[in-house]
Amino acid sequence: MTEPDENPITMDESVALENEVERRPRAATGLAFGRKPVDELLDEELERASSSVNIRPDLFDEEEYSLDEYEALLEVYEESIQDIREGQIVTGHILRVDENVVVLDIGFKSEGAVPRDEFKETESLEVGAEVDVFLENLEDQDGRVVLSKKKADFYKVWDKIRQAYETGELVQGRLARKIKGGVIVDLFGVDAFLPGSQIALRRVPDIDALIGQTMEFKIIKLNKRRRNIVVSRRMILEQIREQKRGRLLEEIAVGQSRKGVVKNITDFGAFIDLGGADGLLHITDMSWGRVGHPSELATIGEEVEVKILDLDLQNNRISLGLKQLQPYPWENVSQKYAVSSRIKGRVVSITNYGAFVELEPGVEGLVHISEMSWTRHIKHPSKLVSIGDEIEAVVLNVNEEEEKISLGMKQIEEDPWQGLAEKYPAGTIVAGKVRNLTSFGAFVEIEEGIDGLVHISDMSWTRRIHHPSEVVRKGETVKVQILNIDTENKRISLSIKDLQENPWAGLVGQYSVGVETEGKVVRLLDKGVVVDLNGDVEGFVPISQLGYRNLENPADKFREGDLLILKVIEADSENRRIVLSVIDIPSHRDRADLDDEEGVRDAAESEPTTLMADALAEARPDLVGEEPEGQEQE
Repeated sequence: MTEPDENPITMDESVALENEVERRPRAATGLAFGRKPVDELLDEELERASSSVNIRPDLFDEEEYSLDEYEALLEVYEESIQDIREGQIVTGHILRVDENVVVLDIGFKSEGAVPRDEFKETESLEVGAEVDVFLENLEDQDGRVVLSKKKADFYKVWDKIRQAYETGELVQGRLARKIKGGVIVDLFGVDAFLPGSQIALRRVPDIDALIGQTMEFKIIKLNKRRRNIVVSRRMILEQIREQKRGRLLEEIAVGQSRKGVVKNITDFGAFIDLGGADGLLHITDMSWGRVGHPSELATIGEEVEVKILDLDLQNNRISLGLKQLQPYPWENVSQKYAVSSRIKGRVVSITNYGAFVELEPGVEGLVHISEMSWTRHIKHPSKLVSIGDEIEAVVLNVNEEEEKISLGMKQIEEDPWQGLAEKYPAGTIVAGKVRNLTSFGAFVEIEEGIDGLVHISDMSWTRRIHHPSEVVRKGETVKVQILNIDTENKRISLSIKDLQENPWAGLVGQYSVGVETEGKVVRLLDKGVVVDLNGDVEGFVPISQLGYRNLENPADKFREGDLLILKVIEADSENRRIVLSVIDIPSHRDRADLDDEEGVRDAAESEPTTLMADALAEARPDLVGEEPEGQEQE
């Protein structure tokens, strides 16, 4: 690379030299070549004369200058022009600043132009100021010298950059501007590229915040032909981290408290830079209380103090804890939250079986669904409370060892079941609203939130009720009699049939053994049929008394609605049943289904057999119904 002249001739000096030549005396009678006048020269001699002074023959003016004067003029002009060659750095003076280019005088016969965007601070450009530029081409298609400011800046510092690259020396640069994929760094006045992955040890969320800062970099790639310089900040930081890591691993120990900086946050915890090595602060070790996400307690870049819980140097794992620096919240909790005391807390979680209430960070109690209301039948806790609700409850039990506290919400209010038995003694008649119907009975509300059960067996003295809807409707107000109140199990037994006197004493007399009557088949059972005697009283005919020998299924011969002529063979007031035998079946005469009439009559006149007794025993649940095991609503 050729160095520029030390004292180049400026444009003003070149013009002055030309004026000086103009003032010199000219020949009065023309130029002479040797001893001959120019006008006497032959064409061949004229060509030799013009070539001797490097002028084209057609430009050789024999009337203006002699050969000596031509030679003198050319000598002065050549002295005013620098020895300029392409590929060298020259110094020029700014002639003017246009919109897109800066025009320079570099002491050549033509002006040069540099794109304006190659100057870092275009506002400070002034006419007359000196600028070093690289001469790319002496003449472009417009006859203008092609110059480059960027290349001049690059080649001026190339040796320094190359030396730093070869020796690994660190260089200082300023982050100039952000571009796609990284940042442009001003390095000794030239542009270098800093990839985004080489800015720091981890991804930088806000690169714009770094623009304008001066940092040390390491040159990792160099290409002179393309003027490509790539630098790294990360390699320097990695070296520093390794040095710190070595010192840290010599000092660190389980149980120590150390300060670190939050580097990254995930769903399961936060990574803390301890100064050379990273440790994991798991979400479960952040607080004694509930933590929905680590970002609730940590922020990237924040300095925190943590405790070393575990070290696995072989696998480069360090476990950290934050809550371990705080007092254990369950210590002496039974004294702070004594049984039967009232507390206030915030609902932090809801499950199918209850709601968890935070009494203080790290201490939670459970309100079981059964402890939420004295009277309401709650299917899910969310029907009564929501996450974030502030509630009041009573401490029912404390187990410090298992870190469990049982709470009750309903205990805040007086138990309405206390004194209910005294208020409603057995035999009391009350009116209530039918709140729900089940397959075994109807629930009737006798007070707000307090229901009692009318079992289907307590709905009628004489009829077998298949479903409570045969007697009552949901939402209907009915009168019931209190049979029993179980305060401990919170159950009330009610009755509709006991509103009337038991008719069975009179029915036994009306349907005494041997009495003949009519009845219609209303239900077909496996062991017999149920007949309606007078619209309100039902009787039972065992399969052996239906008038057919070897009958296995009553449905084979009988249909609901069949009219039967019957005879009473048993009347039991205690078990509330009437057992009958078929004498005649008028509807079957038309079908010619009967065996001989005598057979039917014989069956009717015979005594109840063991087979009939067995049939009665098996049919009894269908006749009178079984008591339910519980009183829970479906």
